[in-house]
Amino acid sequence: MSLVLWVFQALLAVLFLVAGGLKIVAPLEAISGLMPWVEDFPRLQVAGIGIIEVCGAAGLVLPGMTRIAPVLTPLAAIGFVILMAGATVTHLGRGEAHLIGGNLAVIVIAAIVAWGRLRSWPL
Repeated sequence: MSLVLWVFQALLAVLFLVAGGLKIVAPLEAISGLMPWVEDFPRLQVAGIGIIEVCGAAGLVLPGMTRIAPVLTPLAAIGFVILMAGATVTHLGRGEAHLIGGNLAVIVIAAIVAWGRLRSWPL
């Protein structure tokens, strides 16, 4: 099961590293096709979300790789559960219920990582 958790952690880290990196460096006009919600938020807020995502991606993998502060991994996973819950609320508020499937999948995977690393298979 620890291997499964590592795979989930790596998948989430890549997802959030890419998505967060785009939010930090790309102009809003360039990413609004992929993420239409950015049109409703100021540039600094979108970049702030991107910074949180990149830091969370690091928190999912670096503690386990370095054996430094391994408690950060489940905390990063919990942070992603909260972040994706907010994303789900945003999509529902914008009338984009068809887009919440991805958010819910990420919530489930991040919750599994948090539970697994806190309870059964700590780093």
